[in-house]
Amino acid sequence: MGELLIQPFAAVRPRPELAARICAPPYDVVSTEEARRMASDNPLCFLRVSRPEIEFPPETDPYRPEVYARGRARFEELLRTGALYREKRPAFYVYRLSTGGHTQIGLVAVASCAAYLRGDIRRHELTRPEKEEDRVRHIEALQAQTGPAYLIYQAQPALDEFLARRTEPPPEVDFVADDGVRHSTWTLGDEGGMARVSELFAAVRRLYIADGHHRTAAAARVFQQRGGTGGSSHFLAVLFPHDQLRILPYHRLVRDLNGLTPEAFLERLRSVGELGPGDGRPPRPHLVDVFVEGRWHRLQFRNVPDPAQDPLGSLDVSLLQERVLRPLLGVEDPRTSPRLEFVGGIHGPERLEGAVRLGQAACAFAMHPTRMEALLAIADRGEILPPKSTWFEPKLRDGLFCHLL
Repeated sequence: MGELLIQPFAAVRPRPELAARICAPPYDVVSTEEARRMASDNPLCFLRVSRPEIEFPPETDPYRPEVYARGRARFEELLRTGALYREKRPAFYVYRLSTGGHTQIGLVAVASCAAYLRGDIRRHELTRPEKEEDRVRHIEALQAQTGPAYLIYQAQPALDEFLARRTEPPPEVDFVADDGVRHSTWTLGDEGGMARVSELFAAVRRLYIADGHHRTAAAARVFQQRGGTGGSSHFLAVLFPHDQLRILPYHRLVRDLNGLTPEAFLERLRSVGELGPGDGRPPRPHLVDVFVEGRWHRLQFRNVPDPAQDPLGSLDVSLLQERVLRPLLGVEDPRTSPRLEFVGGIHGPERLEGAVRLGQAACAFAMHPTRMEALLAIADRGEILPPKSTWFEPKLRDGLFCHLL
């Protein structure tokens, strides 16, 4: 079964000397305003393809047909002018991300939509219908998948060493993005190399979605609608071994204390766990730092379920929701509550403190990262993580590889 999970493909790629100008953050990690600002003085910016509403007045409905048509026009323009080009034959590709002292090496391929639908490519998040429909319409308008899903496989030492060796020659594309992350790619197109990847990857029985649940679900819908014709049977993906990835926490801000005074709120927290001084950087699981009334407090949960028996219930984000946010602060549904805001782990405690001091929130919760082992165990059990449980960093770039249908 493992050998059916992925295939080589003829990628659409940027000319190496233009890659830094073309490639952009994933469409769903920037707001419309941020995307408009990033693309404002760069006609090649891929956000004009992935977020085409930025070329319309701010009040424009981003789901109008002419918005998707603009994205297609921008994509075709990049192809027509040669800024993007299509490889002549199928290949795998190697994609290395480096930032600070961290490096991860991934395999770029197309993954099976049928494997996703039968559960061999496992999810850990629910998708939102409007976001899924948006990506279906984007794929259909462009006749292409223009941003990869970010997938995980259980590390395979022989495969991982083979891919690392393929990064020894100078890269074909190599640039440092505005956030300091270096993106480097190589083509793995020789028959022997592709056969070796397929052979080594046959040991991989399942994949896991890290980022890109909406892209993947949308690609599977297009596959079903088209009966797998053309390139619709597979979706664009970059696959990384689990032991190279870095998960950052997702912090929480809550607008108000649900009618409690700060003193009463802290007293209620003492019924949930031990409370002591904190610094906004909880050093291990089952500790959450709480910022309220100008000070950090460290909450240590009592009676935590055994992670081996209940990986979902023992997550810090689950404990916080079930023991603090819902019963004490009245946040019933973290997916929909307007009183709850999520802050990605690239932002430190200073960002959380600032929001409270400025009156944008009444309290902040600094989390410890979700462990990779917990994520995989929860996905294997067919369960869903609470919203905003993981922040994978560094992010892939859109426009570096595209897959034509």
